[in-house]
Amino acid sequence: MPHYEKPSFHLICFPSGPIGTNAYLIICKKTKEAALVDAPSDSLLKIQRAVTKHEAHLTQLILTHSHWDHIAEAAKYVVPLLVHSEDADNLTEPGSDGISTWMSIEAVKPTTLLKDQDLIQIGTTCWQVIHTPGHSPGSICLYCEVDKTCLTGDTLFKGSIGRLDLPTGEPERMWPSLKKLALLPSDTHCFPGHGPSTTIGQEPWLISAEEYFGS
Repeated sequence: MPHYEKPSFHLICFPSGPIGTNAYLIICKKTKEAALVDAPSDSLLKIQRAVTKHEAHLTQLILTHSHWDHIAEAAKYVVPLLVHSEDADNLTEPGSDGISTWMSIEAVKPTTLLKDQDLIQIGTTCWQVIHTPGHSPGSICLYCEVDKTCLTGDTLFKGSIGRLDLPTGEPERMWPSLKKLALLPSDTHCFPGHGPSTTIGQEPWLISAEEYFGS
């Protein structure tokens, strides 16, 4: 699995499931406290092995949004579950977002409902919630300012953005969301929900995304 070293934490990526959804394990180097970001199908065993290998302890599961491919195994974890309030209903009633799936997803109740600019501690590291609706109403990015790292979910991919033609898509909310990301330092390393990583500086179109991706 791709493994990225940052000054304060390990970041391990687990591409999983039928459409290559990225789960990320963040492990604080000082405390060994770990958080999982997204829980796609067929990722649980890989994540458990990584937690054991690094002698870490998993303390929370954070969802970038609640589309089926990101929540498929969320109910298998017995740790606090964090999700933005606008995407919470699809956890307690999977499929209520109107997006069809070919697998059964177990319902789960969120522990904490997130909002824009909330701060999440993972060991000694601090992550800011950036609410980025557009792909789904409750989409978020997680930004660690100290280590210039941003987990962008399905808001930003390398050279592209999350789909807007789904039942949860809201183009009018996506453009301001992408402008938020454009304001981050250009050397911020971005890790998306699908595909390879990028940096803010490699995506100069962010500030005018509507011109490229709008209808």
